[in-house]
Amino acid sequence: MTSLHCPFCNIPAERKISETEYSVTLRDGHPVSRGHTLVVPRRHVESIFECTVHEKAHILQALEDARQALDREFSPDGYNIGINDGEAAGQTVPHLHVHLIPRYKGDASDPRGGVRWIFPERAKYWERE
Repeated sequence: MTSLHCPFCNIPAERKISETEYSVTLRDGHPVSRGHTLVVPRRHVESIFECTVHEKAHILQALEDARQALDREFSPDGYNIGINDGEAAGQTVPHLHVHLIPRYKGDASDPRGGVRWIFPERAKYWERE
């Protein structure tokens, strides 16, 4: 099932890096780092929790394939992988998409805490111990 107005149900061919029967991989239109990539299921679902086990397996394989391609092209030093699941979590496009964000030494003054920085006042847990 697709949605006529959903940008991830209607990805132009030139934006696609790769695709399978179950997913499409593309560069993020508003990247936060060099090589920022998205894996999008073909079926229009808003949440990872709506995916079948089979779809989740294919999404994970697409993430692995994308990581290998990014390693070859950009040689990042690490990755953040994220899903904004629901409006309260910051999801702005109501079609599941998984962010694969390459990280590079020096791209943040202190990368510790990673995704915890969505709540900056709680991110530095190591200072409260």
